[in-house]
Amino acid sequence: MKTISLLGSTGSIGKNVLDVIRSHRNRYRVAALAAGGNIDELERQVLEFEPEVVSVANERLADALAHRLSGGFRPRILHGLQGNISVAVHGKSEMTVSAVVGAVGLIPTLRAIEAGKDIGLANKETLVMAGRLVMEAGKRCGVRILPIDSEHNAIFQAMEAGRRRDVARIILTASGGPFRTLDKSALETVTPEQALAHPNWDMGRKISIDSATLMNKGLEVIEARWLFDMDVDSIEVVVHPQSIVHSLVEFIDGSVVAQLGLPDMRIPIAYALSYPARLDLDLPRLHLSRCGELRFEAPDFDRFPALSLAFDACRRGGVKPAVLNAANEVAVESFLQGEIRYTDIVKVVAAVLEQIPPGDDGDLDEIVAADRRSRRLAADLVANLGPGGAV
Repeated sequence: MKTISLLGSTGSIGKNVLDVIRSHRNRYRVAALAAGGNIDELERQVLEFEPEVVSVANERLADALAHRLSGGFRPRILHGLQGNISVAVHGKSEMTVSAVVGAVGLIPTLRAIEAGKDIGLANKETLVMAGRLVMEAGKRCGVRILPIDSEHNAIFQAMEAGRRRDVARIILTASGGPFRTLDKSALETVTPEQALAHPNWDMGRKISIDSATLMNKGLEVIEARWLFDMDVDSIEVVVHPQSIVHSLVEFIDGSVVAQLGLPDMRIPIAYALSYPARLDLDLPRLHLSRCGELRFEAPDFDRFPALSLAFDACRRGGVKPAVLNAANEVAVESFLQGEIRYTDIVKVVAAVLEQIPPGDDGDLDEIVAADRRSRRLAADLVANLGPGGAV
């Protein structure tokens, strides 16, 4: 039986991880859970899975959860960064699944690697911010970093058709989000509700906005660069509105291998948890005859400038990807709060990128400092983007 620690248990990915575990209790046990502020959901998870340790965002939430659990099963309850680290490195866990959203996943994931845990990685920001450090730590500590993102899991599967050194190109697919065909002039008035309405996937709020801007795909390009040790110019993005082909790998002989499946995150999650075996999942099956036409388009970089920013940040290297991510996190949250327009998200990110030098991506302290400075700059820019404001 494999024992799991789960960071981000109450989010979209985290709940799907627990759903897979729920269906295979003879194979998996949950030792530790970390969440943010959703203690209603976390309380239900604790009572069902009985982890030994849980962590929440702050002390107030920890006290509230302790009060709720006072009459029954009660794990050790921690909070904050140190609580997340304790969950990540839990002594009885064999694998840590990092399913939190944002930069908060970096340090706990690194600590789990250093503690010798295999990693199920859904927190793309870990590799976006510190890909070199994370992959070097994985090799040094002899742990496996298994991708959970549907696109990277698809690439991981497709690469098993040949030798790594024979891979010529990685092709990441993108749905194009809800605004793929919207008149560009209409993007100025897009609301958060419209941007959250993804046509294919059920995702969290931040990731849904990133999907709408295609920043999510840009972050995935940077993640793929490190995860598969590929030059960024050997990574391509194509828009595939049906979300059936999850990504492709081209080998040097011209063969292209794709992974297909219905858009359900439990499929890549199960493969990461069970690798190299596969789990029998009670899910609807893909019937190609019912799919109709599968289309592929080149991305419109003019409509989706966030994708260009991500490619550029990856090429420039250093702390630039961490800067990109930090500024984007602030800008997306500001848009969701109604403080800036949808089209201002990429303007804020571009402006912050120009103000911070590349730095050294081999220095964790420098990466963290760049992250903090980028957030401050982005917040200042947002504050100036009221009526009539300009970046």
